[in-house]
Amino acid sequence: MTRTLDEWLAYQERVNVRSIELGLDRVRAVWQRMGAPAPARRIITVGGTNGKGSTVAMLEAMLSAAGARVGCYTSPHLLHYRERVRIDGADADDNLLIASFERIEAARGDIPLTYFEFGTLAALDLFARADLDVAVLEVGLGGRLDAVNIVDADVAIITTVDLDHMDWLGPDRDTIGVEKAGIARAGRPAIVGELDPPAGLIEALNRIGARMVRAGADFTVERLAEGWRWRHLDRSTLALPDPALAAPVQYANAAAAIAGLHALRAIDTPLAAIDLQAVAAIGLRTARVAARLQSLGGDPVLIIDVGHNPQAARALADWLDAQPGGRVHAVYGALSDKDVGGVMRALGSRIDHWHLAGLERDTPRGLSASVLAEQLTLALPLAHFDVHENVSMALAAARAMAQPGERVLAFGSFFVAAAVLAESR
Repeated sequence: MTRTLDEWLAYQERVNVRSIELGLDRVRAVWQRMGAPAPARRIITVGGTNGKGSTVAMLEAMLSAAGARVGCYTSPHLLHYRERVRIDGADADDNLLIASFERIEAARGDIPLTYFEFGTLAALDLFARADLDVAVLEVGLGGRLDAVNIVDADVAIITTVDLDHMDWLGPDRDTIGVEKAGIARAGRPAIVGELDPPAGLIEALNRIGARMVRAGADFTVERLAEGWRWRHLDRSTLALPDPALAAPVQYANAAAAIAGLHALRAIDTPLAAIDLQAVAAIGLRTARVAARLQSLGGDPVLIIDVGHNPQAARALADWLDAQPGGRVHAVYGALSDKDVGGVMRALGSRIDHWHLAGLERDTPRGLSASVLAEQLTLALPLAHFDVHENVSMALAAARAMAQPGERVLAFGSFFVAAAVLAESR
């Protein structure tokens, strides 16, 4: 009997009792049974703690401006599963995803796959059938043992390394950096987008034999009164507009994306002829990605962001510092494996009132509002807050409290962003 897409997704959650099971043997075996076709003529794999989705979006926009046929695989989704797989800028059709899941099911036999592994194989399968010039793959968790790593990247980009998913990746930046370095390949470019990467990342890339291209050394960013300048060690210089994506950190993401495209041009003859200045400028102006400091307008204005770890919270704090005055009302929800206290401390007094939203009804990993309140009291004893059963109630309360000229900032888990976007449609 043919399943609907929702039925397939529910089935995938039951096939493997573990929602996360790192390792490549199972997923690689299924991919080989499917013939292991090349997903595209060139592969860019993007890993890192934060900034992956924005970097993928900018790469997609730049490559599309160059006339390339591009596929992008990202996760998680916000409103619909098909957001995870895009071909030529369009989300995958439900029927195409269903057909791919059927092929995967026929190939896997008794090999158990996780929900994420099913999705990764579906993306690779659909890309292989789409005659793509470039596939851009976002790592789901870590890098070395993530399912996307069954295909070899022509260019690897590692945006940032910070403390997140520590139960799976390790207790410190060095250990986590080693895991993220695993997406690189010997003799191929590995873009390091962070100015101060951990030694573990650099050492691991050297052991792999990757050709490192480092921010601050091989390429630099210079902010100007209007726009900014990207420079490469080979004396390439681009004068560029500010990214359409908000937040100061987007300059680093944009610089890494441009460095990745610069490296790809050097190894791909058809792409060698593109005007990097022109396509980078177009890509920066047009790249969009939901829930990255996304403004939904209104007065008070509603802003959505998926920042869910301390590094992302620090970037959010930098953005708030650059904004004109006005009280900030936060709608915040989080998952149990996140450093909630670290997020709260990073934002500190920038949040005038916290509306804490329970997520335990949305996912087994969701924290209740009462647990968030305990963490907030420990992290910021003077903070003002209310607790709410869910995101909808927290958002309603924040909007009722906020005055014209102030902000409502909904952030934290993707579940928070998804709920706010769904209510605002």
